[in-house]
Amino acid sequence: MQINLISDTVTKPTAGMLDAMMSAVVGDDVFKEDPTVNALEEKAAKLFGMEAALFFPSGTMTNQTAIKLHTQPAEQLICDKYAHIYNYEGGGVSFNSGVSCRLVDGTRGTMTAAQVEAVVNPPDFYHSPLTTLVCVENTANKGGGTCWDFGELKKIRAVCDAHQLGFHLDGARLWNALVKKNETPLQYGQLFDTISVCLSKGLGCPIGSLLLGTKEHMHKAIRIRKLFGGGMRQSGFLAAAGIYAIDHHVERLSEDHKKAIEIGKALAAKPFIKKVEPIETNIIIFEIDESFMTSADFVTNLLEKDILIIGMGQGKLRMVTHLDYTDAMHEELLAQLAKF
Repeated sequence: MQINLISDTVTKPTAGMLDAMMSAVVGDDVFKEDPTVNALEEKAAKLFGMEAALFFPSGTMTNQTAIKLHTQPAEQLICDKYAHIYNYEGGGVSFNSGVSCRLVDGTRGTMTAAQVEAVVNPPDFYHSPLTTLVCVENTANKGGGTCWDFGELKKIRAVCDAHQLGFHLDGARLWNALVKKNETPLQYGQLFDTISVCLSKGLGCPIGSLLLGTKEHMHKAIRIRKLFGGGMRQSGFLAAAGIYAIDHHVERLSEDHKKAIEIGKALAAKPFIKKVEPIETNIIIFEIDESFMTSADFVTNLLEKDILIIGMGQGKLRMVTHLDYTDAMHEELLAQLAKF
């Protein structure tokens, strides 16, 4: 029995999801003639109380499209130093949009309104880049699945309004945050100019993300998606998976959160574990005390037991619970950790 905790992107479609995919009515989405894609976009827009949505192959593409929507070359966006758009999107901010990132030294991937306010460049000072956008990531992956405080997000919105800045949410794991914090999509739709939500992480779809915003934003976004090569044809087969996932796979995320907390407790009880980051959702980030063993040795030891995890650099290791991580796998992992 292989136990793959590398990411929540390793899942396979469930039987119900496959049935929905195989029975989907499709058309050519490049011409906006795929009824299932149109239905997914309408469903998501209504869920978040936003005017429109657009289906994309990946979350990176939705984020990069949003950045291009809100900025012009030589401008600057503000984000936390752990932000996915800065660390894990291949330098796309600079390559695709010609924009620089002003990094904030926040807490586990989150930042305060005061920190944002402090790094907004004066618009009349032409020696510095013009600040035009603030991006936040909820949950914050590199912070350990951190959930943002909604009150702080509202304060950041006020800063954006005061300085006429765009406000984009990288909601790759927003579903996890909604379940954990008992919040609603409507709350977020009222707060942000654009939102990216992923279907292929916690919700278990084989592919796909959505970008949400105004009709004007999506009218521009479809051109950018074309530019990035993101137009898909009979993508209703994939959109059907998204519809099924939104209807069936959101509430169960609490199971992933519970398992993650139990793994964290098991790790923290071991003398060779130097630190376990606070666990809120489905991500466990921890460090090995290398006076006992190296991080590489720990990963290799688990691999020999057919348990797969991943390193994040700087001595940090990560496990991510997900839809395909069963109760039996969970018991086996806890048993193996107990044997160390």
